Amino acid sequence: MASRQATSSSMTVALLLVAAAAVQMLVVDAATATASPSASAKKKPVVPAVIVFGDSTVDTGNNNAINTVLKSNFPPYGRDLHIPGGGATGRFCNGRLPPDFVSEALGLPPLVPAYLDPAYSIEDFATGVVFASAGTGLDNRTASVLAVLPLLKEVEYFKEYQQRLAKYVGPDRAKHIVSNAAYIVSVGTNDFLENYYLMVTGRFLEFSVGEYSDFLVARAEEFLTSIYKLGARRVTFAGLPAIGCVPLERTLNVLRGGGCNEEYNKVAREYNVKVKAMIARLRAKLKGFRLAYINIYDAMVDLIDHPEKLGLENVSEGCCATGKVEMGYLCNDVCPLTCDNADKYFFWDSFHPTEKVNRFFSKRTTEVWLSLLR
Repeated sequence: MASRQATSSSMTVALLLVAAAAVQMLVVDAATATASPSASAKKKPVVPAVIVFGDSTVDTGNNNAINTVLKSNFPPYGRDLHIPGGGATGRFCNGRLPPDFVSEALGLPPLVPAYLDPAYSIEDFATGVVFASAGTGLDNRTASVLAVLPLLKEVEYFKEYQQRLAKYVGPDRAKHIVSNAAYIVSVGTNDFLENYYLMVTGRFLEFSVGEYSDFLVARAEEFLTSIYKLGARRVTFAGLPAIGCVPLERTLNVLRGGGCNEEYNKVAREYNVKVKAMIARLRAKLKGFRLAYINIYDAMVDLIDHPEKLGLENVSEGCCATGKVEMGYLCNDVCPLTCDNADKYFFWDSFHPTEKVNRFFSKRTTEVWLSLLR
């Protein structure tokens, strides 16, 4: 039986999602259609392209184009993204996301465009493309909670992209781009927080949490194998962060004083152990597959425990609105409580890091990815 606390938390989150849908009708989306960035990176590219799969941690705007309440293409999202192509693009952040920083560090454009963004064309996607969709997960049922793109659809778009790329640059060049690109995958948090623990898809009745972790790792293995068969060779796969420490979960953890939900963090750690074992299996099984694990969990906990390392002053609340429950349409310009300086915060909204923290995390991702070239 689920505990009373889990049920109460689930009902609270469900009410928040309903409220977000209602607020959607009251908030006017900011205009986000912008011309493609024309300035090329100054240094010689290390790779031909950056290709991204996953959820809101790496979605640069695909949800703008689908019928879902989970969007962020309006202020104050993007308020610190002042480079060409910036503004409220659909990134769940005040600025850039990790793939943007990785792309720039590898000598490519500073913004990686969303595949469904009509402001971009195959010319732009030839050097970088994001298939990620905020709210999705390894489990297809997770995507159904907020009607976003399932991971299978992201793979379908990847196939379509390859066909378009071949027409644009020719089959041989397209194959070179696909096989030599830097692949970034970040997904999994929503499977637990939006699906299993929210108790809306029935997974909590089908699996114990340990069994569900096994189920997700199996789905991750299937996904990674599928993109390998489609040509991906150098891939970074992010483990789960400390999911119990995001502001929303701290807020819902009222019966334990409002601190991090250590039960959820324990689940994340156990899942990560299984992911690392899966990655080792695939590296041994699939010839030429340079697959690396990104340890987000330890980096996040270390920064929360030692915020002075990055000059942070608040690691428990988001900058936007009250910082306790708001994200998506609940984080908007109507709220007068949004902080003035997001650089003092770990979190931008109740779920996602600020640009400053994204930049910090991306450095490690870039280092790991470069190690795959050796």
